[in-house]
Amino acid sequence: MDQFKSKNYPIYANFLNKLAKDLTNFYHSKLNRTFKVSNKLKGKGYDPVTTSDKAFEKFIRSKIKSKFPSHQIVGEEFGHTKSNSDFTWVIDPIDGTRSFVIGNPTWSNLISLNYKGNPILGLANFPVLKKYYINHSDKAAYVVNNGKRKKISVNKKVSFKDVKVAAAFHGWLSLDKQKKIPQILKLMQFPCSDALSYSHLAEGRVDIVIQCSNKIWDIHPIIPIVKAAGGHLSTWDNRDAVNAGNILVSSNKTIHNKFLKLLKPVSK
Repeated sequence: MDQFKSKNYPIYANFLNKLAKDLTNFYHSKLNRTFKVSNKLKGKGYDPVTTSDKAFEKFIRSKIKSKFPSHQIVGEEFGHTKSNSDFTWVIDPIDGTRSFVIGNPTWSNLISLNYKGNPILGLANFPVLKKYYINHSDKAAYVVNNGKRKKISVNKKVSFKDVKVAAAFHGWLSLDKQKKIPQILKLMQFPCSDALSYSHLAEGRVDIVIQCSNKIWDIHPIIPIVKAAGGHLSTWDNRDAVNAGNILVSSNKTIHNKFLKLLKPVSK
C-alpha cells in the first residue's frame, strides 16, 4: 500500500483549521438556541440525538463536498457517502450529546481524514470552550485556544505510581465485571469527558484514558492527534484502535502495557 505523502499535510490541515473556526462561528450564530431531542433507541435505552447534531453534520458535509468533492464521507447521523477515493472523512457532529443536552460545555465536533482506512489528520473542536485540538503531521499536534496556538505533547516521563487516570464505563461494563478490575477503579480519580479527556492526555494533563464502546467517529479523529503528541492507543485487548470499541489511551508504552494487563479480566 502506498503511503500518504507528507507534503500534502498542509492542504488538509489548513482546511481543518478553518473548519474549526467556521464550526465555532456556526454554533454561536445559528445553533446556540433551542433544539429538539429524540432518542435513537426508542425506549430500549438512551442514545440522544438533537436537531443540532444533524445541523452540524450537514454543515461539515457541505464544507467537505465544496473543497474535496470526490472524497468519501462517513458521519454518525447520515451514514456513508461512497466513492472510489482513497480519502474518507469521518464525522461525529456532536461528541458528547448528553453533555450538549444539559448545557455542559465539554461536547465537541470530531472529524478525521482517513487515507486508505488509516486516520492521518484529526480535529477535536470545542465551540463553547472556544478551543480546538489538531495535528498538522504525524509528529506535530497543537491546541488552539482563543486563537493562540501551542504545540502539545503527552507526559512521557510519568511513572505508574504518579499516573493520572480518567475513565468512564457509562453503564457498558457491568458491576460484576468492574469488580474484576479493583486496581483500576481505585486509580480512577479524574473526570472523563468524552473527547476532552483524550485531548487532555495529548496535552499532558492526564496520563491514562479508558473508555467503552467507542464508534469509529468517536476515536478516529483522536488517533492522529494523540499519536502526533507522542501517545499510545489500542483496544483493551491490544488491537489497533482504528477498530474502535473499548479504548485505552496512554502517555507512554510502559504504563500502556501495565494497564493492558490490569484490563485483561474484562478485555474479552
